[in-house]
Amino acid sequence: MPSTVKGLWNIVLSGYPRSGKTTLAKRLVADHPNFARIGVDELRNMLFNEAYPCRDEFLVYSTISDMRDALLSKGYSVIIDSTAPDNVTRQFLLTTKAKRTNELLIIVTAEKHSLITRNVETFGDTHPIEAYDKRWENPKKNIPTFKFKSTNTQELENYYQRLEELLESEMHPFRPEFRHPHLPLKEIRKALENLLTRPSKPTKKT
Repeated sequence: MPSTVKGLWNIVLSGYPRSGKTTLAKRLVADHPNFARIGVDELRNMLFNEAYPCRDEFLVYSTISDMRDALLSKGYSVIIDSTAPDNVTRQFLLTTKAKRTNELLIIVTAEKHSLITRNVETFGDTHPIEAYDKRWENPKKNIPTFKFKSTNTQELENYYQRLEELLESEMHPFRPEFRHPHLPLKEIRKALENLLTRPSKPTKKT
């Protein structure tokens, strides 16, 4: 059926592992034929057969940006399925060469007890939650943000309906003409490269 979404969207998902990001992304793609999903974990596994952090994280994100721009140029709205806990990564994924594109960061979350249960069932412990907490930054005010909760089926349905109403509206605060100007793409790329390639801090001896 024809999509009722207004305009071209570059959507970045951010959230804890097992918070419901992939469920949301796949549902949007299923409901809207002009949407395409880019899965960061799948791409990382396809290139290197490694989990985060893989041997070349900057290459992974550079490839994502190329895929995103190619899809947008063909008229597909893009959903980037990532954890993106920090603002440098979010800004890189949201900044595109494509013209007249609505950008949106969706923070996907669930109640902590639900996240703990899901992570223990999937990974055997809560380490992914703790790792995410260490890198988490509140989104900057100039980043258009939508908070999406998915603790249970009813909550997911309620927030999905609100998101659909936003995407289908011709009057929303995320249109290009309402956005603050970004840093030059070259500066954003350099900031992300520095973030992803800097050595980890040595552990303090006790």
